[in-house]
Amino acid sequence: MTILGIVRESYPGERRVALVPTVIPSLVKAGLEVLFETQAGLAAGFADAQYAEKGARVVGSRDEALAADVLVRVRAAGADAQCGTADLERLRPGQIVVGLCDPLGDPRAIAAWAARGVTLFALELLPRITRAQSMDVLSSMATVAGYRAVLLAAMTLPRMFPMLMTAAGTLTPARVFVVGAGVAGLQAIATARRLGAVVSAYDVRPAVKEQVQSLGARFVEMPLESSQAEAAGGYARAMDEDFYRRQRELMHRVVAESDVVIATAAVPGQRAPVLVTEAMVAAMAPGSVIVDLAAERGGNCELTQPGQTVVRHGVSILGPLNLPAEVPDHASQMYAKNVTNFLLHLVNDGQVRLDLEDPIVAETLVARDGRVVHPRLIEMLA
Repeated sequence: MTILGIVRESYPGERRVALVPTVIPSLVKAGLEVLFETQAGLAAGFADAQYAEKGARVVGSRDEALAADVLVRVRAAGADAQCGTADLERLRPGQIVVGLCDPLGDPRAIAAWAARGVTLFALELLPRITRAQSMDVLSSMATVAGYRAVLLAAMTLPRMFPMLMTAAGTLTPARVFVVGAGVAGLQAIATARRLGAVVSAYDVRPAVKEQVQSLGARFVEMPLESSQAEAAGGYARAMDEDFYRRQRELMHRVVAESDVVIATAAVPGQRAPVLVTEAMVAAMAPGSVIVDLAAERGGNCELTQPGQTVVRHGVSILGPLNLPAEVPDHASQMYAKNVTNFLLHLVNDGQVRLDLEDPIVAETLVARDGRVVHPRLIEMLA
């Protein structure tokens, strides 16, 4: 029988847990024995007893959980490069580790795990195909981040989001501009609309216009050649600096007129494009707010400080990191469902069987047999 292990996350501030109690029965039914390190789910609101009731074996020793045949993490390798080293030293060749690994952002960390002999799956690299939709952890976590970003903006803005007609007069609604209409951006649009804001949005990919409008927001049109702005899988493609310069010029007025800017533009594995300049910030009204979801990759605003809130020209610029960990219950539920679907895709009769012809396996497998095996990472490390 294959043993599946879940341990407490070691990354500072990480409150999510890789598996929640409700998914345990399906894994046990598939022939897996589930070991759960005590209190691994406590920060997300899940007690040990809930796991035991669903069929997991709760163990007090981290070493025992780490010795499992398959380890499921929220963060591994490059996504926990500093604090995960102690765990890496306890792993043995041939063990399977599944989690978020930041392979494109930190390929050298993948190489270190490969050198340990670990078979490593990076869930960020799941292909955007129909069969993998139920495993898409990036979309799940982006949904949480987009929601949380709007709440942060609403708490920071010195005014309310909705239009209110009161005995003291009419309060005009807040104007929210969302930059980037991927999963996080669309959720930000929906959340801001639910709070009563007037929302507009922009994305370099013209195909998302209908999605933006379906949520009740105005799509900002910009006369830019953007036919090459979408890469495979629906991700944004990096453009040249001349494109971004022209884009910033056109965005200036929209940003200046907004009370809140939610910036979500990112290119996988690369520094986030700078779309909001200091001049744009200076043109915003005092008290305005920018929430930069691209802070971890350098930020869409040139004044963003990752992990900090700075005030410049009277504008609050928030650079939050790891927003899904601030909503650990639902974020863990979504992550657990995604990763369970991934595991069940690999397991047959209680055994992990890797079909390297399967794009779901081939695209996420980054290390095996002591070496990095993903072509994109091999190229980056050359």
